[in-house]
Amino acid sequence: MRVRGRDSRGVPFEEETSSENLCRNGAAFVTRFDVAIGSDLEIRIPPSYYASRRGETDFATQGRVVHVGDRHPQGEKLVGVQFTGPRFQRVFRSESAA
Repeated sequence: MRVRGRDSRGVPFEEETSSENLCRNGAAFVTRFDVAIGSDLEIRIPPSYYASRRGETDFATQGRVVHVGDRHPQGEKLVGVQFTGPRFQRVFRSESAA
């Protein structure tokens, strides 16, 4: 997923990361940037391999930061966002079910 916004000092950033958790109303991801609760972010989620073969395109939305927690010793943060734009409608098959 790609996340774009401003860090807690107001400096713009853009980062490619992966989701830790994803649902219809929000997502959690790890970032190296210091973002503040209440910050607004732009989020793009690419389709899965099979969805892209069906012609699906990136899902784009906006989100508000509702959680920031320490995640890794390298200073990365686990960030939770609530979608304020379109809701996520895709369904993914569990990798453990494969």
